[in-house]
Amino acid sequence: MSSSYPPSLTRPPPPTPNTILLFPHPAVLVLVLNNPRGLNCLSTSTHWALHALLEWYDDEASLRCCVVTGMGRAFCAGADLKEWNEANARRERGESGQRVVPSSGFGAISRRAGKKPVIGAVNGLAFGGGMEMVANMDLVVAAKSALFALPEVKRGVVATAGALPRIVRTIGRPRAMEMALTGRTVSAPEAREWGLVNAVTEDAPVDAGILDRPVVKKALEYAEEICGNSPDSVIISRAGVIQGWEDGSAEHATQNVVEIYSKRLNEGENIREGVRAFVEKRAPRWVPSKL
Repeated sequence: MSSSYPPSLTRPPPPTPNTILLFPHPAVLVLVLNNPRGLNCLSTSTHWALHALLEWYDDEASLRCCVVTGMGRAFCAGADLKEWNEANARRERGESGQRVVPSSGFGAISRRAGKKPVIGAVNGLAFGGGMEMVANMDLVVAAKSALFALPEVKRGVVATAGALPRIVRTIGRPRAMEMALTGRTVSAPEAREWGLVNAVTEDAPVDAGILDRPVVKKALEYAEEICGNSPDSVIISRAGVIQGWEDGSAEHATQNVVEIYSKRLNEGENIREGVRAFVEKRAPRWVPSKL
């Protein structure tokens, strides 16, 4: 295992090309998309590599939160259009040209349910698939110059990675229609006003390192606050929000979460530790979640 990994990891992460993995806190993974010349566009193989990485993250008990950002001036500009064009050419020749992505969707995030939180630190362009990833993140922080768009209609394609039904629930039908049908670009302050992002930060100096960017620092503030809470409670609370977002009935969503998690929560150590720490007037000492 590389010495750059926290000693608390039970096993190293799987190989993930065109990414940088940072661990600024033993419980926090920072995933940096690292294809700046290509504006961090993602190939089909990268989707699968990210899927394996995020499954590893969910299974690694020592990790509690993940922050995703991009190298260079883009967060993610979407799909690798050169690969897409080559696939179209193969189909025209009667060859197999299918591009299959994992069930977790674009970047392994756009349709991900997962177990643990993922926070977006959007440093620049979030177009197409990049915007589809943002639409399904748990929290989103954006640099002031960040830009969001679903420009698929301008290229004759459709945003089918999960964003369309999700953004309508987040920003409402009129604004969702505006993004989907015009393909226009939305600024970070406007996205904050719409409820698409949680916070907007100053832009980073040109020579700033990844962890020194204001957008990443703010995302890490959220991550560290989350890490201060019971890992069991975070997992179940997140599941409850997602159930309510995905399900048409609030009561049905509540019943699902109670049926799936109540027994396991009540049999775990963290619920007892949280109550005990409150009574003893001290900070709780959480143990890794077994959920």
